[in-house]
Amino acid sequence: MTTAEKFMDMFIALAIFAAVMAVILLIASRFGGRRGDRVVALLFLLPVVLMLAVGLVYPGVLTIINSFYDAPGTSFIGFDNYQTIFTSSDQLTVLRNTVIWVLVTPFVATGIGLLYAILVDKARIESLAKAVIFLPMSISFVAAAIIWKFMYEYRPDQGNIKQIGLLNQIVVWFGGEPKNWLLESPLNTLLLVVVMIWIQAGFAMTVLSAAIKAIPDDVIEAARLDGVTAWGMFRFVTLPSIRPAVVVVLTTIGIGTLKVFDIVRTMTGGNFDTSVVANEFYSQSFRADNQGLGAALAVLLFILVIPIVVYNIRQLRASEAR
Repeated sequence: MTTAEKFMDMFIALAIFAAVMAVILLIASRFGGRRGDRVVALLFLLPVVLMLAVGLVYPGVLTIINSFYDAPGTSFIGFDNYQTIFTSSDQLTVLRNTVIWVLVTPFVATGIGLLYAILVDKARIESLAKAVIFLPMSISFVAAAIIWKFMYEYRPDQGNIKQIGLLNQIVVWFGGEPKNWLLESPLNTLLLVVVMIWIQAGFAMTVLSAAIKAIPDDVIEAARLDGVTAWGMFRFVTLPSIRPAVVVVLTTIGIGTLKVFDIVRTMTGGNFDTSVVANEFYSQSFRADNQGLGAALAVLLFILVIPIVVYNIRQLRASEAR
């Protein structure tokens, strides 16, 4: 398809959208009163419902159906794809890596963000300090992965060949031997996790810092008058007050971690036992051409995300009801 044809398709799509909205507005203008308001609301909801059905519900249902078929998607094989996920050694490694990501990243990133938010709160250089840790959030996951790939870069220890990877250079300074860190499993998975923590710590710091500043001053002053220590202030005042924000940060980073793809794909391509569910879904669907197993991995990812989303919603409702 040429560039001109792509632009033509775009203009046609915009024209159709404008026409649909014009028809909705025309019909809506003919109704009045309470009953008319309901009709108008339904008319404006209709395009949204249609787009959700076409762009979300239909592909989701189709993916679930495809997960019960073989690689070409022609023969029904039942739960064989799911059995493969939980019995194949390669797929078990993928699940292990995903568990490591989910158990380490949200808690460490949130902990770093919380600690940083408390330390720089009301400091003279607070804005600058926050900007420094938030900076990684402004770049893409791919760019962050490339930066850290250089950090882990390895060159053989031969003569005057100098290391360009910071980690290996530090090892050489202390008299050690440089190594290709991204080849050693499961250490390489933890090194990839560091990249995600580096990115998400800024997000955690921003949200938690805002929550800390929202704590009423009279509560803080009352605690200080009672002689509460710094640790007691954190344990009995700060942490309970910002608990809803901590839950939001943990669940948000957890969902992002479950879906991580860019970092793994850019740094290792999923090789050397570093693949995770999202990357394996891509590899099976588009590289190995195994549509059934790829769909099953996508469904598994969806199932894993649901409990976190439900818990997040319940916590938000509970905090609003207080």
